[in-house]
Amino acid sequence: MELITQKDERIEKVISGLSNSMNVINNLIKNNKSVFDGERYLTDYELSQKIKISRRTLQEYRNQGILPYIHLGGKIIYKESDIEKILNSAYVKEWEE
Repeated sequence: MELITQKDERIEKVISGLSNSMNVINNLIKNNKSVFDGERYLTDYELSQKIKISRRTLQEYRNQGILPYIHLGGKIIYKESDIEKILNSAYVKEWEE
């Protein structure tokens, strides 16, 4: 029976490979840009999941002019940057006593 330690060449190769894989994944995540100048677009479903409201409420917000959106071929999409602006503008800070 052979005892494998952290200094074993095989273990060092595995750790090195995992480290390289993590570097590749991190670079892909960091450099991930959408097709349209880095702007991300969200579907009704994605947005409702992200901000925890129903799709029906999203429709009401669209009808009331609260949410800007794009209606493209029967599909509704939202610019992520627009949603972030709306959420930031609605942010209420805590009260200072």
